[in-house]
Amino acid sequence: MIAYDANASHGSDAFGTLPEWDLSDLYSAPDAPELRADMDWLDAECARFAADYEGKLATLDAAAFLECVQRNEAISTKAGRIMSYAGLRYYQLTVDGTRAKFLSDAQERVTNATTPLVFFTLELNRLDDDHLTGLFAANADLARYKPVFDRIRAMKPYQLSDEMEKFLHDMGVVGDAWERLFDETIAGLGFEVNGEPLTIEGTLNLLTDPERAKREAAARELARVFDANIKTFARVHNTQAKEKEVMDRWRKMPTPQTGRHLSNDVEPEVVQALRDAVVAAYPRLSHRYYELKRKWLGLDRMQVWDRNAPLPIEEPRVVDWPTAQALVLDAYGAFDPRMADLARPFFDRGWIDAGVKPGKAPGAFAHPTVTEVHPYVMLNYLGKPRDVMTLAHELGHGVHQVLAAGQGEMLSSTPLTLAETASVFGEMLTFRTLLDRAKTQAERKTLLAGKVEDMINTVVRQIAFYDFECKLHAARREGELTPEDIGQLWMSVQAQSLGPAFDFMAGYETFWAYIPHFVHSPFYVYAYAFGDGLVNALYAAYQDAPEGFQEKYFDMLKAGGSKHHRELLAPFGLDASDPRFWDKGLSMIEGFIDELEAMEG
Repeated sequence: MIAYDANASHGSDAFGTLPEWDLSDLYSAPDAPELRADMDWLDAECARFAADYEGKLATLDAAAFLECVQRNEAISTKAGRIMSYAGLRYYQLTVDGTRAKFLSDAQERVTNATTPLVFFTLELNRLDDDHLTGLFAANADLARYKPVFDRIRAMKPYQLSDEMEKFLHDMGVVGDAWERLFDETIAGLGFEVNGEPLTIEGTLNLLTDPERAKREAAARELARVFDANIKTFARVHNTQAKEKEVMDRWRKMPTPQTGRHLSNDVEPEVVQALRDAVVAAYPRLSHRYYELKRKWLGLDRMQVWDRNAPLPIEEPRVVDWPTAQALVLDAYGAFDPRMADLARPFFDRGWIDAGVKPGKAPGAFAHPTVTEVHPYVMLNYLGKPRDVMTLAHELGHGVHQVLAAGQGEMLSSTPLTLAETASVFGEMLTFRTLLDRAKTQAERKTLLAGKVEDMINTVVRQIAFYDFECKLHAARREGELTPEDIGQLWMSVQAQSLGPAFDFMAGYETFWAYIPHFVHSPFYVYAYAFGDGLVNALYAAYQDAPEGFQEKYFDMLKAGGSKHHRELLAPFGLDASDPRFWDKGLSMIEGFIDELEAMEG
């Protein structure tokens, strides 16, 4: 699955030559013989796998069970390679009909091929605990996969009949079609600000422009275009939320969030403790910071287009690509030279697609593809200092994915809550490098303010998004939602999270429409706040006891999805299930705001 990040031309004179993906490490072309051969192998191997194992899992000894698991893993790798190639080509140019058709055809082919495999998890969940324990005890190589089985078996209470599970598997392509409708609608939107035609990325970028009139024009143009398309966005959200409600009802899941918590291997009470800690901290974080910023900007009231405005003392600057690359590699290398060595191939080998291009998907992500290849990073780079932080963030994901690949296909994938650790840590390293290089008080203030804003966007904004989704899915269970209904839910969390310094323009109630996470990965967003809080606590541990920290950090990343968050954090003396843990992370943001307030004295 491609996980978008919401932070966020062959080349450009302002930026230097921006890199583009070379996808040939996956396949050389959409009609490559290797791709056709892999499709054919997938069809045949899935059928063979079902013939060899369906109805027989309970009869296998440990050695035979290991072979079964490894064959299943090989199938996942092949299917993942095919879908990675089809998906990445599509995201490069979502408005290209041939790429959209190729992705759709690949999805259907893979879905049809893998339908006979649905029995595997169903039968696995019918095995007795004692039987599995005995198999693990008999074979250490098989026991390695226990964390995967634990996550699969966590779904046991919510499992349907074999026939129904196969039906739902086949119906997955229908839900994917709504996601593609969202992607194609977003990528196809046209905006015009001061006579200049822009993509959504270019228009959102103007919200950080030094000129207030330009920021306002961009905000109003976003509202105008979103409003013109709001019925489509409302239809997508209504349909996706209804589909989820039907699935959850049939599976007897207690809440709409349950499936996400299970896939994240995190306890609901841990997420609730995070959410409650952040909401309680709104007055100490966002409300307090934006009141400071209102004074800095010389405004009686803040408007939504002022939220990410640069400070008056901030010198407008464009960071070219070579400078951004050197800065991030320096920051990574100062922490540990191995980090820079792992990041460098992304720049050198066509693993990054950086430029803003018409029809390209918005936002940024790092896609791990499969463990036998390597990740790919997508950016929409416009030379802003925030874009440098996005580069640091996505490279953190990439380094994490490279390190975890040694676990193999089934164990490498990290739950979303921990998947944000390396990315946010990469941002922190880059920020600290910039802070150390600051030559003046004004430069330090600008950097601190920028970091606080990024943290508020990562923690406060994402928890507000999470609350919005909770309200949206609860309301959809009561019936169809109009665009106005959804807008009211959106505004209820925006005013609460941003605070009393803000007024909200007419039209801001449509700004939920462009957030891809709500459509692609419901309830994904709390992972950002989880990751930021976790990294703040980790970085504090690094500052307190730097000796040996790097080795423990690398071990954590190499573990991928093979360990629970409690196991991974224990070597650092941290425990995310302790409610006080989140206050530690939030106190770092408060400390930065304290420093900014002290500069006012």
